[in-house]
Amino acid sequence: MMRSGNPALRTDTFTKVRSYDSSGTMTVEGTTNKTLILLFLTMFSASWVWGDPIKFIPFLIPILFGGFGIALVTIFKKEWSPVTSPIYAVIEGIFLGVISSMMESKFPGIVMQAVGLTFGVLFALLVAYKSKMIKVTDNFRLGVVAATGGIAILYFISIIMGFFGARIPFIHESGPLGIGFSLFVVVIASLNLVLDFDFIEKGAEYNAPKYMEWYGAFGLLVTLIWLYIEILRLLAKLNSRR
Repeated sequence: MMRSGNPALRTDTFTKVRSYDSSGTMTVEGTTNKTLILLFLTMFSASWVWGDPIKFIPFLIPILFGGFGIALVTIFKKEWSPVTSPIYAVIEGIFLGVISSMMESKFPGIVMQAVGLTFGVLFALLVAYKSKMIKVTDNFRLGVVAATGGIAILYFISIIMGFFGARIPFIHESGPLGIGFSLFVVVIASLNLVLDFDFIEKGAEYNAPKYMEWYGAFGLLVTLIWLYIEILRLLAKLNSRR
């Protein structure tokens, strides 16, 4: 049984869709091409707001909820993913462009470091997965899914506490505990990439319909965005200690 810590790539994602489609079936190569398209759209919209992020700050919350809403639509209506996935990429690109530009103004050079580390982790884990250095066993899946769920719950509690003027210190602070927590989250986000690789590969083996290439690319983009944000947060904590 397949399982992924990524909410977009759940256990039954591929087994619940029809295994036939007049336009063909899902392939790893096709999913890779769609992923590259989504990454281009994300970076293009991020660069669009880079020069003047201030004017987008009032719209940051609506942008966040808009991206979340499109993600939910994509998850529940997978056949719409050829349309909703590019929209999600553009919306998230705007969000990333704003926060990245603000971080760059505070810590010059941090964005290129975060981008480099994100893609470095992606390619390193892809090589490790393809060479069987990392094997996706049931226990591996269970551990990553459990850790991902725990992080999500902790972040949700932190958001709720924020409404009352409180917060969980080690999530946001740059002390040893805060840095250790960020390192842990980066590791878990990275391991989710391995589950995503395996999930997409299995989807191709199960002859999922062609539109699932867009859905698989969407799921991988979700993880990459999470990983980039967590690396950015970690680098910000490290820079703030200097």
